[in-house]
Amino acid sequence: MILRDKPGLMQLMFAVRGSVLPRILPRIIGLSALSALILWIDSEVLRLPHTNAAPFAVFGIALSLFLGFRNNAAYDRWWEGRKLWGQLVADMRGLSRDCDLFVSSSEARHRILRLALGFLHLHRINLRRQDDRSAVLFWGGEDFATAPHPPCAALDRLTVEIGRAADDGFGRKALGERIASMALAQAGCERIATTPLPYVYSLLVFRTTYLYCLLLPFALIDGAGWLTPVFVGIVAYVFFGLAEVTEELSAPFGETVNGLPLDAICRTVERTLAPRLGQEVPPPLQPVDYFLS
Repeated sequence: MILRDKPGLMQLMFAVRGSVLPRILPRIIGLSALSALILWIDSEVLRLPHTNAAPFAVFGIALSLFLGFRNNAAYDRWWEGRKLWGQLVADMRGLSRDCDLFVSSSEARHRILRLALGFLHLHRINLRRQDDRSAVLFWGGEDFATAPHPPCAALDRLTVEIGRAADDGFGRKALGERIASMALAQAGCERIATTPLPYVYSLLVFRTTYLYCLLLPFALIDGAGWLTPVFVGIVAYVFFGLAEVTEELSAPFGETVNGLPLDAICRTVERTLAPRLGQEVPPPLQPVDYFLS
């Protein structure tokens, strides 16, 4: 996630960190060069068909509607992912308080909280398809790497520990409900991670955008002249930029600059539970070059 203040004029013009421009720049240059070639052919070699801008205005409105719908769908996925991780943070804090109420053994409380932190890191690793389990071993104390589904294995182990450590049936029920809430948030995150936006949306948007930008020079030749490549580049930046942003937002758990800061969220939970475990409170993660992982 990019964290920075409202950009000034110079930052607005030249900021690259967090922008999709590096990924779409080759397409913008290619389309602008092609429009310049079309303009040269029209003026020096063979007069090409000219059209007015009216059909492209209608075409552009339709394309904007497609992009707007896709952008809303992608942002909904991003925001739902953030809410589910917010729920996990609340459940982890609630679990620690429930343990104070219903688990009298300090050793058992520490074991439960460490397993819960191990589950949280395994869930993050699973969503991002990473291999680093150092934080899992440090906090959880157990390695679930060989399990078919490591986060679920950690949650199953946590359930067993709660069943043994809770002082009474009411405590087991309350702690079990907390675990069920964590499992529900986990399943919601995995639903987002494993169900991409329908491919037909991406195909329609990118195919239509290319078609629009390829035909646009024929409508601008008469009015814009040699400025046609500039206007084609601006239009390509707007449409391809929006399409690329939706690609990032639709995968909120990825390690892109606009993904969710799962490392920082896990560190927030670590800072909450560390005093209860007798550990030194780790420092919060800070953005590096405006990027918070």
